[in-house]
Amino acid sequence: MRTARPDELDTVAVLTEHGFATGPFGPTKDPERLALLRDAAGRAAAGDLLVAADEGRLVGTVSLVRPGTGYTRQARADEAEVRLLTTAPEARGLGVGAALMAASIERARAWGVSGLVLDTGARNAASQRLYHRLGFVRLVDRETIEGLVVFGYDFSRSGVLVRLVAPHEYARVSQLSVEAYSHDYDIRDEYRASLADVSTRAREHEVWVAQDQATGELLGTVATPRPGEHISELGQDGELDFRLLAVAPAARRRGIGVLLTKHVIGLARQRGLHRVVMNSGPQMLGAHALYERLGFVRLPERETRTVPGGTLLAFGFDLSTVPVTQGARP
Repeated sequence: MRTARPDELDTVAVLTEHGFATGPFGPTKDPERLALLRDAAGRAAAGDLLVAADEGRLVGTVSLVRPGTGYTRQARADEAEVRLLTTAPEARGLGVGAALMAASIERARAWGVSGLVLDTGARNAASQRLYHRLGFVRLVDRETIEGLVVFGYDFSRSGVLVRLVAPHEYARVSQLSVEAYSHDYDIRDEYRASLADVSTRAREHEVWVAQDQATGELLGTVATPRPGEHISELGQDGELDFRLLAVAPAARRRGIGVLLTKHVIGLARQRGLHRVVMNSGPQMLGAHALYERLGFVRLPERETRTVPGGTLLAFGFDLSTVPVTQGARP
């Protein structure tokens, strides 16, 4: 995720127009709308024009615009606004939109504005799910244009938000993961490299972060598979397996590990699965206590791997018997 270069503005304009033409509302013939889609230079001058690049090829873009520039539709005097979030058709389903939105949140926060707003078509269910997942809330009182729903992200909110990692955060999540594990355990170089390889993990699976909404600080992380897949050899049909739960040492005793584990359980429920499973090293007694407190039980029949220090433990949570509610501890 980065700001578009001046030589890329024409490409961004084509990407934006094509992305919306192949989206849920199809191509437009409205001259005013077409002019906006093609005006990448104007939107760049009005704030920040972000792009997602994959080996030099642009696969997504979003405009982050300041109020009073003529490019906002919902923003008030102290708010920034997101416009024209677009992903290339061939890159849809890969988390590009989520990464662009996460980057927009961070850049808007750095501007010192009070919040971030956006609107989307009432029939654009996929985008609405994304905004909810990233922590936006509906602003029904602002929905004065027929067919549009309005969302806002309030930077004054307190609490912890769980969302997908953005590419510009890979280095920080890598550092956090290594620090979390090496703080308590002696870890091998091979395992350290695996912990640090966030970019591969995010490309192949899902990497979630817990973020302090007031400060923007990343407090913890966990990795899950994409829907219909597994992230480890432990996972079986009907199960969601997760790996590499980590909490920054400075953020401990804030319930971050519990929050991330509950988030994983919530994902399994949403996907219609019946169990959550994970492996844990024999020396990770604190993690074992957390899982058991939440209702996980040992799966000794699956404990077949030997690792330094003993046998790799297996834990499972049966979703049909023990409900676990989601939510962050303030």
